[in-house]
Amino acid sequence: MADKPTKGLADVVAASTALSDIDGKAGRLFYRGYDIHDLAGRATFEETAHLLQRGKLPTRSQLDAYGEELARGWELGTLVSVNIAEIAEKQEPMEALRSLVSLSGADDPDKDSIAPEANLRKAARLVAQQPLLVARYQAARTGGTAPEPDPSQSIAANFLLQVTGRTPDPREVEIFDECLVLHADHTMNASTFAARVCAATLSDMHSAIVAAIGTLKGPLHGGANEQVMKTLESLSPSGVAQAVRDKLAAGEKIMGFGHRVYKTEDPRATHLRRMSAELGEATGDDTYYRMSKEMEEVVFATKGLYPNVDFYAASVYHYLGIPTDLFTPVFSVSRMSGWTAHVIEQHADNRLIRPDSEYIGETDQKWKPIEER
Repeated sequence: MADKPTKGLADVVAASTALSDIDGKAGRLFYRGYDIHDLAGRATFEETAHLLQRGKLPTRSQLDAYGEELARGWELGTLVSVNIAEIAEKQEPMEALRSLVSLSGADDPDKDSIAPEANLRKAARLVAQQPLLVARYQAARTGGTAPEPDPSQSIAANFLLQVTGRTPDPREVEIFDECLVLHADHTMNASTFAARVCAATLSDMHSAIVAAIGTLKGPLHGGANEQVMKTLESLSPSGVAQAVRDKLAAGEKIMGFGHRVYKTEDPRATHLRRMSAELGEATGDDTYYRMSKEMEEVVFATKGLYPNVDFYAASVYHYLGIPTDLFTPVFSVSRMSGWTAHVIEQHADNRLIRPDSEYIGETDQKWKPIEER
């Protein structure tokens, strides 16, 4: 008799990958063999995207060439430009990004090819365009105009300028860039798996990314950082501990804690906690950092759960001036580097992903004409 299926495919190996790896017991994350603790705060997001998509950390000349390629990808196509205002009026952020990435696929000059070189070009364009799509969406729904990106500035610097409307402090840019690095890839999470399933049919990269964005949109995958911020805003700074204890006693889930893979602290949370503390001090109001720290202590004492990547990301993004409902879209800006790398990898050594299923319905049913039912 066949083994019972593992619910949610937990611990089932769905693909071989050279992109990222997790040691859940030790709380370690690796991108192509590099420990995230070595990359965070050292490698830029552009270097990290190059590492994931093209296999190696770039040399100076390779990084310059990649930066020029990203800059060429900033020009949004006609379909996106014509429709973004109406989409911003009618769709919430993640819905809008799903639509806009789909439209950008129709505009892409390599849309009819999944050849390796075409995939590399599309991957660079998608990484370049995703922050622009979020910024242009924000501008359209608020009646403003996003500044044109500056080729001399990084993706992180341009994004903060375009979304907040102010020139960011250099340290803010460094912190946001580190956030992008921390979120760039994370093995076979739900959205990455969705992208690979789509790509495995030999569908195009934009279709696979639309599948990933649709998956990230679900509240059990993306959106936890937004919910963390809403929780912080709903609590009184003096009543955090009791409120958290009451929620836990009532069986309510506190978003931003626990992880299916890590048995200890999520290594990304280690960096985000530090950044939240630094930004809180820099802004002169560390209330949300202090509230977060108190929540962390209570949840650990009560449930033994560690914060995950989403928990301190909430206060970090808030301190950077990013609107709360754009937190998950920001996730997609970073994860685009990993998603596209996984599509490239899937196409390079492809096999259709077609798992089996366990049938639990009725058997030996007999058909009857409608008059006899």
